[in-house]
Amino acid sequence: MSIALNATLSRRAVMAGLASAGALALAGCTTTGSRHTETMPEPVVVPIDVLAMYGPRLDEEFPVPAAPIAQLDPMFWRQEVANVTGEPEGTVVVDTPNRFLYWTMPDGRAMRYGAGIGRDGFAWSGRGHIAYGRKWPVWTPPGEMVDRQPELEIYRNGQPPGLDNALGARALYIHKGNVDTIYRIHGNMDVSTIGKAVSSGCVRLLFQDVIDLYDRVTWGSPIVVLQ
Repeated sequence: MSIALNATLSRRAVMAGLASAGALALAGCTTTGSRHTETMPEPVVVPIDVLAMYGPRLDEEFPVPAAPIAQLDPMFWRQEVANVTGEPEGTVVVDTPNRFLYWTMPDGRAMRYGAGIGRDGFAWSGRGHIAYGRKWPVWTPPGEMVDRQPELEIYRNGQPPGLDNALGARALYIHKGNVDTIYRIHGNMDVSTIGKAVSSGCVRLLFQDVIDLYDRVTWGSPIVVLQ
């Protein structure tokens, strides 16, 4: 990805992204409250092509605003890189220590995304497959999660799809054999969660990134989660 052409993210784009991000911390998918006290880094200068990549998606069932990408470390921006995973083409690889998700491609290449991953006590690893995916899914928290977090009781029978849904714009469902692991790769609009260990085991990508990944993955694709 070229970063030679630079353009400062406009105030309008920043505010649009910020306005939509505040309510999105539910989940199986939930985060801890401590992250809200962190000091965000100064916005960076964002290349024009990156601005376009993370711009609004008005063609979606629920129009997606631009992501405030200037608030995210550039290493977590989506980019095509060499396939360093050792896995064959057509594999999802979650590099938990480095907070990256890779989709491996032909000719030794991979698409790399910045990811939020499971916090201590909810981390997981191993091999499975992407059984299927859903656009704008309903989120139904596991019963034990509702028991831990009574505020989720209103979603025991499902949270309707939308921008504030815990799974966001897309969800990819991870199985081992014929068993649902309960873990998902899903969307999240809060850039402060990317590159962090904050979820209850699920893997989070920005909405624009999870839409991109969803369009690439075929159902049945293997997934490898590294710790």
